[in-house]
Amino acid sequence: MKDFNLSYGHWDLYHKALKDEQRHDEKVQEAIKNNLAHLLSEESIIMTNGEGMARLPVRSMDEYKLRYGSNDSSQVGQGDGSSAVGDTIGKLPAQSQGKGEGAGDQPGVNYYEANVSLDDIEAHLFKDLELPFLEKKENGNEGEVEEFIYRDIRKSGVMGNLDKKRTLFSAMKRNTIKGTPGIYPITRDDLRFKTWEDVRKPESRAVVFALMDTSGSMGAFEKYIARSFFFWMKRFLETKYASVKIIYIAHHTQARVCDEEEFFSKGESGGTICSSVYEKALEMIEESYSPKLYNLYPVHFSDGDNLSSDNNKCVELVKKLTALSTLFSYGEINPYYRQSTLMKVYEQIKNEKNRFFIFKDKQDIYPALKHFFSVKEKATS
Repeated sequence: MKDFNLSYGHWDLYHKALKDEQRHDEKVQEAIKNNLAHLLSEESIIMTNGEGMARLPVRSMDEYKLRYGSNDSSQVGQGDGSSAVGDTIGKLPAQSQGKGEGAGDQPGVNYYEANVSLDDIEAHLFKDLELPFLEKKENGNEGEVEEFIYRDIRKSGVMGNLDKKRTLFSAMKRNTIKGTPGIYPITRDDLRFKTWEDVRKPESRAVVFALMDTSGSMGAFEKYIARSFFFWMKRFLETKYASVKIIYIAHHTQARVCDEEEFFSKGESGGTICSSVYEKALEMIEESYSPKLYNLYPVHFSDGDNLSSDNNKCVELVKKLTALSTLFSYGEINPYYRQSTLMKVYEQIKNEKNRFFIFKDKQDIYPALKHFFSVKEKATS
């Protein structure tokens, strides 16, 4: 049988020879890793619920080739063998060095703009994220995750589980032994089927409360940052955990539980009373999500423009909520470099189960995710 290769690649990047594809892919993955902060704020992905594509510049991988030059310019040689690591053995001609001013006359660096999908980004992002301090609760009340693991190959089974590769190999082997090399005929004895085993493993259950300020002071930029963060948080939790529930609560002067679509799309107005969302979360914990049964992770986003007379009440409720939770996180969207009165009182709370973060621009989404969803050493008392 004639040998052949099957290959898949992005057409706009992998149009070179097949032998370069692996090196290009390495460059793409390196570019994604180095540009996560930019990609996580990409509107083409966020606004299409993860179905969009981002464009990322990737340096070209041209093959090495010989160039012939004239002898009328200074050259850089290999040296006479007496040089050590780090020694300068030559300099570029003066005309090729940048002057640092003016438009410049030197060629730039070739690069391609590669399409980057959500899967490409998530592969790099999620490996660094996890729920901090996740615990198995008492009384054996961990959630159970069911998995199907293919452990064996048999000669009987349903056609949907037919292992085509092993079936063809068995037919070729049998026909070759008979002196008629080839795939056909395929007999019933050649069929091979994958079989699986149901595996149930314990996993600690968790509830994440997504709390978002939707008052009139939350402008388009503030709402975009909050929803972008919660978008990636949702993707991360659904990808890495099978028994994590997300509760969406929006608030202005009053708080209300809403569904996912409403949380990510509808806007509101009015004043800001942050204590309302903490009271709603505490109410739900008392009614349905006991800390004895669940790991609790409230995550609140606001611009910090809270009613001043409500700040002290917020501090007391945050302390109460923190005592019941595995971790309490607060993100403040503040692109104006001012200190809000709400963050000022929150920073006075000294508890290892509290994490705070101030957003200045879109690229803060990535460090905020790592700050809220990473395991750190617990402070010693």
